[in-house]
Amino acid sequence: MRYIKYAFLAIVALALVAVAVANRDIVTLTLLPSGLAALAGMNQAIDLPLFVVIIAGVAAGLLIGFVWEWLREFRQRAESARKDREIKELKRQLRRLRAEKHAGEDEVLALLDEAS
Repeated sequence: MRYIKYAFLAIVALALVAVAVANRDIVTLTLLPSGLAALAGMNQAIDLPLFVVIIAGVAAGLLIGFVWEWLREFRQRAESARKDREIKELKRQLRRLRAEKHAGEDEVLALLDEAS
């Protein structure tokens, strides 16, 4: 399984290198379209290679997706944590009740009774 993982990562790395080599041309990224930039009074622009824009877009999409899923699953994580606390409390109560039940008995008999 480990080799399959390494082979997959190698293929992804080769694909990224191929995209980077094929898209080395410089592009200009502007913050706002020219009409809005003139209206707002700011015309922010930066020149970058196209592969940087592509990889940054993919990374931003992955990051947004991970955050979205983390937020979406909050309710399930909270419910699971609540049930875990409830289970621990019930186990604590069970141990206490068993200890009270076998308070005056011999320890060996209490262990035998608890095992059955």
